[in-house]
Amino acid sequence: MTDQTPPPPPPPPPAPPAPSAPETQYVPAPPAPPAYGAPVPMGPGPIGKVRGTGLSILLFIVTFGIYGYVWWWKTHDEMKAHTGNGLGGPLAFVIAFIIAPVMAFITADEVGKMYELRGQQKPVSAVTGLWYIPGCFLLGIGLIVWFVKVNGALNEYWKSMGAPA
Repeated sequence: MTDQTPPPPPPPPPAPPAPSAPETQYVPAPPAPPAYGAPVPMGPGPIGKVRGTGLSILLFIVTFGIYGYVWWWKTHDEMKAHTGNGLGGPLAFVIAFIIAPVMAFITADEVGKMYELRGQQKPVSAVTGLWYIPGCFLLGIGLIVWFVKVNGALNEYWKSMGAPA
């Protein structure tokens, strides 16, 4: 018998090439948030409601001032929805309930800022709130002057945006 050694086994087949990573596409980073205090561009949102000044004053009197809180809530809610800035209704209500005279300055300022955002001269500003202070002591005359000025400016703004009168 012959002593023969079996031939060596054949080498293993070459390994298939490793799948190459798919080519990644450049994806730009999302824009950075605006810096603190920087104006955030907002388009005009929904238009607010025109509220008659005389009827509002009558409702203030008939409801013993309760309508004032409703008016502050609704107007600040509409202004915030329209511009994206401001207090909004709930916070305006809380501030009005706790320290109402402060709202005279804030409301007049926010109405004026809506005009300013459109590039128009402000018919009212925070300084208009000064009418509110003597109104507390002089039979409400200053309160009425303040309300006529602020509500009138707000109504004119809504009308200029297309709100029905």
